[in-house]
Amino acid sequence: MGYKVVVAGATGNVGREMLNILAERGFPADEVAALASRRSLGTEVSYGDKTLKTRDLATFDFAGWDMALFAIGSDATREYAPKAAAAGCVVIDNSSLYRYDPDVPLIVPEVNADGVTGYTKKNIIANPNCSTAQMVVALKPLHDRAKIKRVVVSTYQSVSGAGKEGMDELWDQTKAVYNPTSEVPPKKFQKQIAFNVIPHIDVFLDDGSTKEEWKMVAETKKILDPKIKVTATCVRVPVFVGHSESINIEFEDFLDEDEARDILREAPGIMVVDKREAGGYITPIECVGDYATFISRIRQDSTIDNGLNLWCVSDNLRKGAALNAVQIAEVLGQRCLKKG
Repeated sequence: MGYKVVVAGATGNVGREMLNILAERGFPADEVAALASRRSLGTEVSYGDKTLKTRDLATFDFAGWDMALFAIGSDATREYAPKAAAAGCVVIDNSSLYRYDPDVPLIVPEVNADGVTGYTKKNIIANPNCSTAQMVVALKPLHDRAKIKRVVVSTYQSVSGAGKEGMDELWDQTKAVYNPTSEVPPKKFQKQIAFNVIPHIDVFLDDGSTKEEWKMVAETKKILDPKIKVTATCVRVPVFVGHSESINIEFEDFLDEDEARDILREAPGIMVVDKREAGGYITPIECVGDYATFISRIRQDSTIDNGLNLWCVSDNLRKGAALNAVQIAEVLGQRCLKKG
């Protein structure tokens, strides 16, 4: 006996990926409903070897459904998540709306799966920001061994993190560079993204950081350890899919790079590709479609007593969003909503 599962936002990049991953991983679903806004009503989406027609999110009755994976943004989530939760359907939300709510667990299964039991307070579980998710997967096993004091991270985030409009803008601007008669001014991004990098993701805050940077700080503390100091610089780069991060870690205790490499190789959800030779590392284009968080360039930081540097790459539509949501659903089913 399986679960009745809803995917809300099924026509978007993340929603489609959720459906793909549910099918790929053989999630025990007896029935899957694909929901979308009224303007997308009836659009067909793939679920394994099946085709589903989208249903209207606004009129959908969540009663009798076990869990709902939301990929519809904060505004729509604010309206529909409480309705689903009140009907007894556990919401796994990919937006930022509930991430900082103390009554809503913020979960990365490789890091804090035990926290999923906290869903009962509001019947909602939050999925973290894409850039945070891959980083804490890398930090967790190292923190368990040597206790992390401080993290300095610079991100190189793909345009798919900004949705279909971001991907379209990069594509159109790239074509326009080679066509002197056409020009595609920036709309989704603040400046041209083709052949450029933009050190600005989300809105600016009073202290000069952006909200994306603040998210990485706040979420790492909530998921991993509130005592860890984090400083981030988040940059949008002209890559379609796959976020990369340069991470500098300061530990309380010394951790040798070889031991760190061995620890990461054994850690769940991580693939180490770290050869000190040309091409002996992973780049974003190589991680697309993969479940793993890839770690490369592991090396000692000689400027501090207990420091390491590493390079972290992951498919942001998967581990950064859809995969993590499905993994949460798996943990929820195994530990809290057992069937049969």
